Amino acid sequence: MMFYCPRLVIAALRGGSGKTLISVGLCALLKEKGYRVAVFKKGPDFIDPGWLSFAAKEKCFNLDPFLIPKERLISSFLLNSANKDIAIVEGNRGIYDGMDLEGRYSTAELAKILDAPVLIILDVSMSTRTISAILKGCQVFDRDVKIKGVVLNKVAGKRQENLITSCIRHYCGIPVVGAIPKLKKNLLRERHMGLVPHQEREEAEKVVQWAKDIVANYTDIEEIIKIAKQASFLNATCVNEENKINKTTSKTVKIGYLLDKAFWFYYPENLDALRQAGARLIRLNALEDKEIPELDAIYIGGGFPETQAEALANNELFRKRLKAMLEAGTPVYAECGGLMYLGKSLILDHNEYPMVDFFPISFFLEKKPQGHGYTMMEVCGKNPFFEQGKRIKGHEFHYSRAKILEEDKIEFAFKMLRGKGIFKGQDGVVKKNTLATYTHIHALGDSSWADSLVKSASHYSQSKHLSKTVA
Repeated sequence: MMFYCPRLVIAALRGGSGKTLISVGLCALLKEKGYRVAVFKKGPDFIDPGWLSFAAKEKCFNLDPFLIPKERLISSFLLNSANKDIAIVEGNRGIYDGMDLEGRYSTAELAKILDAPVLIILDVSMSTRTISAILKGCQVFDRDVKIKGVVLNKVAGKRQENLITSCIRHYCGIPVVGAIPKLKKNLLRERHMGLVPHQEREEAEKVVQWAKDIVANYTDIEEIIKIAKQASFLNATCVNEENKINKTTSKTVKIGYLLDKAFWFYYPENLDALRQAGARLIRLNALEDKEIPELDAIYIGGGFPETQAEALANNELFRKRLKAMLEAGTPVYAECGGLMYLGKSLILDHNEYPMVDFFPISFFLEKKPQGHGYTMMEVCGKNPFFEQGKRIKGHEFHYSRAKILEEDKIEFAFKMLRGKGIFKGQDGVVKKNTLATYTHIHALGDSSWADSLVKSASHYSQSKHLSKTVA
């Protein structure tokens, strides 16, 4: 069975070259023109996918060759591109930047896996003819990467644009389909972990409109669509094998998940995997909710609790209710920001904000990253969700530092084979039926995760029912 969808990978020579600006604007413009847009992001990222999803009004799915096995990655792309008119995939870092000499897990590798044409964004600041030499190098570096078009960024004027365009046409033989001038303002503001998330921007619609106008005014959208249509057919036989839905329980369990301005780092695939495994997801708001309904388990994703520290601290009723549920044995899986929330306190600029106080850990925000990149972990301790001896791939990116207040009361589930973790090469603190870790995992990379959480929820639900019956 063969599958076809016009598709395009947006790449660049380095981070900060304008990939997200072009991708967001392109998604918004295509949607305005009536296209059904499938949107994807390469790399272990949550912020850029949030903007892409917001612009396209569609879920943005992650395509990461490190986190997700090749067959599942292709299958996810095929399933989530089905019945769409075009697929936009934003790359990360430089096009050939990977983990080793061979450039494994790079944007170039992803483009080859998807057999997708590449549109490369080139920052041309203070350069002319040299740009074509750099582009030519990218073309011959790996001839299997199909670089089909170029957008020039930070163009100083028409003379520079014309010269670079002529050089690229002559030496590289591909079209320049856009030239964006140096912008007086950049509405896609950045801070320590990348772009400011759209959840924190009241003017997010204005930002998307700004990006859309830039793409509309300074690129040839019809030529970009033509490049996307150069994509070939893909073999779709892997879809049947990699996406069978097997519910782990015949009884639907209720799993709460925190989704608000503090906690929103969730891969949509993770939430979908929980639903497919038999969960009914119930959204919670740690900033505003005062009560928590009866639940069988809780999933707390990552986010920026430090930006909402005062509001989280002030919602004392919610924190106390959550702690009581954890102490009673409710299964809980928490990642990064969720881990921070379950600690004793969050310390920012010498101000201490009380958190849930389930683990005797305080978290300090530092000016430099305390953990950044892909992780590999081995399960070495008892925990509610993973078998001992199992190896898990993930990623961490946090500026917080954990200070353990009572070491004798802390147990760890993971030994770090790659990455930093929480403390002395360990990650995943465990207490009762709660596991909290700095590492983010992807459900398509670990197919047992969702099943394990749902099974734990089912067992807990049954034990509650039995207790009520006996009483």
